[in-house]
Amino acid sequence: MLSFRYFRELNFTRYAMKMRQTWRWFGPTDPVTLQDIRQTGAVGIVTALHHIPHGAVWPIEEIKKRQQEIAAFDLSWDVVESVTVHESIKTRTGDYQHYINLYKETLRNLAACGIQIVTYNFMPVNDWTRTDLNLIMPDGSKALYFNWFDLAVFDIHLLQRPNAEQDYPAYVVQEAEKRFKEYTPEKLELLTYIIMFGIPGEKRQTLEQMRENLARYKDIDASVLRENLKYFLQEIAPVAEEVGIKLAIHPDDPPFHILGLPRIMSTADDIAYILQAVPNPSNGICFCTGSLGANPKNNLPEMVKQVGSRMHFVHLRNVTKDEHGNFFEADHLGGDVDMYAVMKEMLTIQQQAAEPIPFRPDHGHQMLDDLAKTTNPGYSAIGRLRGLAELRGLELGICRSEGWE
Repeated sequence: MLSFRYFRELNFTRYAMKMRQTWRWFGPTDPVTLQDIRQTGAVGIVTALHHIPHGAVWPIEEIKKRQQEIAAFDLSWDVVESVTVHESIKTRTGDYQHYINLYKETLRNLAACGIQIVTYNFMPVNDWTRTDLNLIMPDGSKALYFNWFDLAVFDIHLLQRPNAEQDYPAYVVQEAEKRFKEYTPEKLELLTYIIMFGIPGEKRQTLEQMRENLARYKDIDASVLRENLKYFLQEIAPVAEEVGIKLAIHPDDPPFHILGLPRIMSTADDIAYILQAVPNPSNGICFCTGSLGANPKNNLPEMVKQVGSRMHFVHLRNVTKDEHGNFFEADHLGGDVDMYAVMKEMLTIQQQAAEPIPFRPDHGHQMLDDLAKTTNPGYSAIGRLRGLAELRGLELGICRSEGWE
């Protein structure tokens, strides 16, 4: 008996759907179930073992258990997102070499289970950062939002980072002070919760823990952090190449220095440095159009060309920016990112690739029935399904117009 996946993949092949459609899933506690995902048309799952502490080895038994859970719904675990890099590695202090060795062991275990793409990031202390998880859009849906004024409220008045006000323009500091006086205690508590939200399913840090973690970066600027990333990749890339794994570093989100921390994966120069510094073919990029698109200096179609065959994984989402650099996450084919131009360049690269490059619809508006449900911020089902449908149609249109059938 032919599987459901066979018919889906047959359909994608017939219509020249060159990139592999995947979906982020946060494990068994994710409100969006594997049964739901099966109905989206995605064929691959992007997930991680979020219950394993940062820095610990992922046992083969746990990896296989997750694979079996996914396979039961006729899906496959295509991409790991993420094997988190321990802070000791980022700061290159303490037992950093020990944690690098454990990272290598995890890569070997993943490869032994047939998983070939591993995403990670090198963002210090905090992962992705937003200041509002429920920005009301004109159509009544909800989007994720980053606002410099509210970040300054948190940084200067709640976190109370020493000399934080020096990192913001005077008008931002003034507006932040005004907002701090106007916001209710409940709103300030919510702002703290949002900025420190982190990854769904993982333990959230406290304000005091954040202060302690920030202190570890007191003497680490962008050049030092760059060298630490280079060292890490020089250590793990040969292992990844040996076992057949492609590494994909995710850009900084947002792509700016925040909370006094350096960012080193935000621009074309950053990407060029790390690809050239560690030329091993296993060392590649997770190209996130939303993260990179939030920086007005970035020319995304040109950056796709720059990455070329070392584009190992793709996140597709869009953002709309204002004159202050604040941004909200827009519809996948709306916003400031020219998604047509970006995808056309990606599909041009795909024609030369030996295997389909996986992409996923990144984030999405909370909308329709999902407005009444508890969802992971940015990861409700219907908004991402809309995004996947739009991206799927865009891909088909480009393939047809270019004769890639």
